[in-house]
Amino acid sequence: MTLPVIGAALKVEEIDFFRDWLFEKDRDIEIQSFETPEILIGEDWRPLVEAAKEKLAGWNGRLGIHGPYMGLTLASHDPEIRSVVRKRMMRGLEICEELGATQMVIHSPYTTWNNFNLDMMEGKRDTLIAEVHDTLDGVVTRAENCGVMLVLENIEDVNPQERKTLAESFDSDMVQLSIDTGHAAIAHNAPPVDYFVRSAGEQLHHIHLQDVDGYADRHWAVGQGNIPWQAVFDAIGQLEQKPRLILEMMRADSIQPSMAYLEAHGLGQ
Repeated sequence: MTLPVIGAALKVEEIDFFRDWLFEKDRDIEIQSFETPEILIGEDWRPLVEAAKEKLAGWNGRLGIHGPYMGLTLASHDPEIRSVVRKRMMRGLEICEELGATQMVIHSPYTTWNNFNLDMMEGKRDTLIAEVHDTLDGVVTRAENCGVMLVLENIEDVNPQERKTLAESFDSDMVQLSIDTGHAAIAHNAPPVDYFVRSAGEQLHHIHLQDVDGYADRHWAVGQGNIPWQAVFDAIGQLEQKPRLILEMMRADSIQPSMAYLEAHGLGQ
């Protein structure tokens, strides 16, 4: 069996340090330099795009970005807030177009509170989905037109089916699922990480690989926490499609020990 090729989430300025490793197997890259309001509101993102394109000349992997999320929710009840979020998402797609990225990670709107309270209030689940559609319908249309897949990442999600149902409600090939292994592992009362993978199934097109201790969102090197990695990769291996497997570390120097662990355990290359 061919082991999956592992990629990484990096800032533009970190690409040079990992250049040889990235280029040797055309590893997937997720650029995480376009998330802050300071970058998104003005034009400071343009030099970053040009720098990234220059650094990645000759590389032929799959490129994505982490989309806007700071201070944002896809399911705001306030229509003016939804307008701001929509504007930020459109800017993210503009960056993808300029960069040549084909995937943008966006955050799930489901909170811990939602998990325990949506069924307490009649119609609240449908209202939340309607608010997300008001925020994203135009964004999804643009994503379809420019060939950028939006992948919904679990943040506080306890029940993975909620996010899956939301993605399906758009009836678009450009709205799919992402899993963050650490987020799944610290969600209280949630199933284990490999269950998240199995639940997402063929809608799973992106995974953030990070390890945790079950308490905080550590983004430790793979193998330093308590996630059962064999079970996770067994579930990944049963998927028909090949999701982008992205090491998302708190510190970039955790990439090498993560790869050493994955290689030593026969999980990835």
